[in-house]
Amino acid sequence: MSLPARFRRSRLLIVGCGDVGSRLLPRLRHQTVRVLTSSPDRCEALRAAGVTPLVGNLDAPASLRRLAALASRVLMLAPPPGQGAGDPRSRALVRALHQGRAVRRLVYASTTGVYGDAGGAWVDETRACAPQTDRARRRVAAEQTWRAVGRAAGWAVSILRVPGIYAGDREGGPAARVRRGAPVLRPEDDVYTNHIHAEDLARACGLALFRGRPQRVYQVCDDSQRRMGEHFEVVADACDLPRPPRISRAQAVAELSPVQMSFLSESRRLTNGRMKKELRLQLLYPDVLDALKAGR
Repeated sequence: MSLPARFRRSRLLIVGCGDVGSRLLPRLRHQTVRVLTSSPDRCEALRAAGVTPLVGNLDAPASLRRLAALASRVLMLAPPPGQGAGDPRSRALVRALHQGRAVRRLVYASTTGVYGDAGGAWVDETRACAPQTDRARRRVAAEQTWRAVGRAAGWAVSILRVPGIYAGDREGGPAARVRRGAPVLRPEDDVYTNHIHAEDLARACGLALFRGRPQRVYQVCDDSQRRMGEHFEVVADACDLPRPPRISRAQAVAELSPVQMSFLSESRRLTNGRMKKELRLQLLYPDVLDALKAGR
């Protein structure tokens, strides 16, 4: 006789288990966890972390067939490809998972870039998407794919919209950027920026797998509300480093890459009340200063 669902271990599948997924694994010790990896070299480390690795590639749909009935809860952290208009990786995973009819809940980590530029206005989850880059358009396409299959198949799909991820031990962390002397915009040209510590994002992912409401969007961000230049000045002061140079927008266009400029061309202030209320996430690092003080 099968046990009631509340007494059974959940079967979880994580797709795209990089830095954030790896931070989540220790919090899933009481679950049966499988991880899809495209790198056979990672299998030993994943087994050491207490999970079962599965070798497969989202760009090779035939390698995903065994995923069909393996998990009732899925965390999709893999990004779309670096080019194109849609997200064939999400579509390939949908086809693989839909075959087994085992999935009940799925969490997809997207980006707050789907909103485009809000001119510094406050943004909540009801704001319409207005992506301004191909990268953000691919994310919108991925969100649409997951929400559509959620409605059609009855899955509880939660979308996490994530801003800039940071941590002291991540490549390109805030202190490392300041040490490089990367410039920021002068105050009159500056934009609002939003962030989340990688540990808090990992915790949000885990909570969404069990508490996320069906077909619901959550903005996963900390409490800070600073313009980008001020943000990195705060980091510089806290780390006893020289403040970054300030340049005009015209200088930035001439000196920075199009990708760098894309982050300097969108300004918004994100709310996180829905995340706190529905996922019941208590931030470890509400502000970058909290993380810096903790050495994280």
